[in-house]
Amino acid sequence: MNDMKNKSEEVQKYILNPTSYSSLPYYKTTIFEIPDNMLELNDEEFNANLLLDYDDDPYFKLLHTLSFIEEFSLPENLKFVECSVEDYANHINACYEEEYISAEELESYKYKTVYNKTLWVCLYDFEHNKIAATGIAEYDPVVNEGILDWIQVSHDYRGKKIGKIVVNELLKRLKEMAMYVTVSGRCKNQTKPEYLYKSWISK
Repeated sequence: MNDMKNKSEEVQKYILNPTSYSSLPYYKTTIFEIPDNMLELNDEEFNANLLLDYDDDPYFKLLHTLSFIEEFSLPENLKFVECSVEDYANHINACYEEEYISAEELESYKYKTVYNKTLWVCLYDFEHNKIAATGIAEYDPVVNEGILDWIQVSHDYRGKKIGKIVVNELLKRLKEMAMYVTVSGRCKNQTKPEYLYKSWISK
């Protein structure tokens, strides 16, 4: 009984302030145990003296309330289509120099409690017969949270608002099920993913 009560209290704490509670989505906090040699702190808890004993690896975490989702028009040559797990894995790996995920690992996502098939999107260029962008999001019914996980745009399509189109498509789909959406990642990532999301931080 106490375990259930404690879990309920943690759920309420997370819902009240998801960005302060953890840099991780709620479901990951329940399955990931922080090693003894690591600390997870929010901005208010950080103290520069800690750098004497720890290395700093800052993460961002942003929240969208789904109260307003900007509309984007798809270029005529682009369309959202279904694609295979292998296509997703190959596209992710082609978009990043420092990231890698196997098709087998992506396949395992389907067995997570937060998996939802409608939250895997692939934007395909029918004029040039190749993938322009892909996105994978998740939904956690425990805290009614949508989670943006993998968002990537092929090199030839960057700087054309294609990433925003993918994010907006996922936000529209998540609005049908979630109370809010979060996204997090490493601030020191070379692709600077936070720039893609900061435009909707207060929406």
